[in-house]
Amino acid sequence: MTTPNTHRKVTLFEALIPITILVSLLAINVVYYGDSALSGANQMALLLSAAIAAVVGLNLGYTWEELQKGIVKSIKSALPAILILLIIGALAGTWMISGIVPSMIYYGLKILNPTFFLVAATIVCAIVSVSTGSSWSTVATVGLALLGIGSALGIHEGMVAGAIISGAYFGDKMSPLSDTTNLAPAMAGTDLFTHIRYMTLTTVPSLVITLIIFMVMGFFIDSKSDNAGVDALLKALEHKFYISPVLFIVPAIVIFMIVKKVDALPALLIGALLGGLAAIIFQPSVIKEVSGVTASYGKSAYMALMNAMGSKVSVVTDNESINELLTTKGMNGMLNTIWLIICAMCFGGVMEACGLLHKITMSIVKFAKSTGSLIATTAGTCVFFNATASDQYLAIVVPGRMFAETYKERGLAPENLSRTLEDSGTVTSVLFPWNTCGATQASVLGVATGTYWMYCFFNIISPLMTIIFGYLNIKIARISGKATN
Repeated sequence: MTTPNTHRKVTLFEALIPITILVSLLAINVVYYGDSALSGANQMALLLSAAIAAVVGLNLGYTWEELQKGIVKSIKSALPAILILLIIGALAGTWMISGIVPSMIYYGLKILNPTFFLVAATIVCAIVSVSTGSSWSTVATVGLALLGIGSALGIHEGMVAGAIISGAYFGDKMSPLSDTTNLAPAMAGTDLFTHIRYMTLTTVPSLVITLIIFMVMGFFIDSKSDNAGVDALLKALEHKFYISPVLFIVPAIVIFMIVKKVDALPALLIGALLGGLAAIIFQPSVIKEVSGVTASYGKSAYMALMNAMGSKVSVVTDNESINELLTTKGMNGMLNTIWLIICAMCFGGVMEACGLLHKITMSIVKFAKSTGSLIATTAGTCVFFNATASDQYLAIVVPGRMFAETYKERGLAPENLSRTLEDSGTVTSVLFPWNTCGATQASVLGVATGTYWMYCFFNIISPLMTIIFGYLNIKIARISGKATN
């Protein structure tokens, strides 16, 4: 009989029970809930799977106190990311009503050139997604406008959709406003800005190769049509906001702080507050619209900033296609992601506390003898979860918890893992029609996943790039902080 302090050795079959149940529940959620599964169904799947893992742990001789300690430790490790997500929600709100994000969209659309439409579409979507942190909003707004223009030009809809998605997911990876960009370092155990700087090494070459491919393809496209859709968007932005490069002083200050390695939390908080100040100075009409107060500008400004930072605000233009992009949800909009993180950390905490993750990981990594093969295994696991769990977040969370300890044991800095999670988990989600991302983008664009996936060059190249870096030992950071070439 097992005593409370004696832990029986776990078998691979036992370790896989919670994972199998989790994947099964997530698959059911996709069928029943579609892309609304993130509003609670997936969180419950994680908690139920955590309960199953706890039952397995108790059967192995672990006490509830030990399992609970593992849960608390796991959630505690995610607290910095949770706080950053809240501040990012506030920043997104003030940067929208201040005209910073609208100005980024405005000047991004300005660079559109019909001669190099696919390249321009990728760049425009990259700029918009970096400024908003949302691939979904980018695709649903600017992406739709670009798809209409591309169709008018006679360009194959799959090519246009591929260019739009490639650019949109560049921002989903690289923007500090993106939830996945915050989730990956939280799972791996590194900080946001280190993650972004390190990810640039593989992401920029992937984007450059993508642009070159689209440029070559563009030489075979006869581009001659009007840009009426984009012109309408530009006029709507000009009418509603004060558009000026002077507004870029705020993001420039934040970038400067990032370069100077200021901690993410204070840097983003300063960025949010400066965005609020810019809104008060440059966007008085927007301030009044958002607050609903016209009598006192002081009261109007205070309420507008509090609303923008804390809850949902919308700036309505006469152009329906841009209105969704001019809507932010503040801190409140981050609560679903935070809920998901907490539930995922409960699952990961139990799995770690009773050695289930360790058993699964060791069974996999024993075949990964080199750094390159470890990174390739991690990337493959991320793609596997995108294909089976059908959820972008789970493709980051579960592999992140599985491999974090192995990377440390091999002397690899956590940014290697966080980069691989993003290079493989974030971007490949849109390539599967049954994944929530693939289903959503196909629905929004009206282009089937099977029609566009082969043109999503950035999404296909990214996981291959991170694997190549691993096998060639290029910029593989060690725990000492030094990188090998």
